[in-house]
Amino acid sequence: MQKPDKIFLIGFMGSGKTTTGKKLASRLNWKFIDLDEFIEEDKGMPVAEIFETQGEDWFRTVEAEALRTVAKADNTVISTGGGTPCFYENMEFMLQNGLTVYLRMTPESLARRLARSSAGRPLLKDIDKEELEIYIRTKLAEREPWYSMAEIKTDTAGRNFFHLLSLIKKRLGK
Repeated sequence: MQKPDKIFLIGFMGSGKTTTGKKLASRLNWKFIDLDEFIEEDKGMPVAEIFETQGEDWFRTVEAEALRTVAKADNTVISTGGGTPCFYENMEFMLQNGLTVYLRMTPESLARRLARSSAGRPLLKDIDKEELEIYIRTKLAEREPWYSMAEIKTDTAGRNFFHLLSLIKKRLGK
């Protein structure tokens, strides 16, 4: 089997994909791309504004195109959006084009983390803190079939970073 030259980080919003991605890229001496930041730069507006003005369907189309664009880079860690794997056969694409890593967190932990940062997240803007955990639990259940397809699954990214790094290095043959 060919050694992957891309790592796709997947998981629910707030699971630590960007933070973990930057650390992995640094440790592996690879590039790092945050898919949402790439889209924002390409479209000249924040993801929240894209959702507000163009709608989620348009965003998901743009997201799928952006994923295929950034995946052309070699030796790159790519942090995807929480919904990225669930649309336009993106999960299948990532599985065929790199190593997929699912950063799992419990709904309770995600709710605590997201309660502090929900303002900038378009899918959470109309959800109050009392409903947040229920929303997360429901969305996680919907997305789990895609998330669970990842080659590596690890719980609570930050706490197990060095374990995750060793799993990835083993898979990369380093």
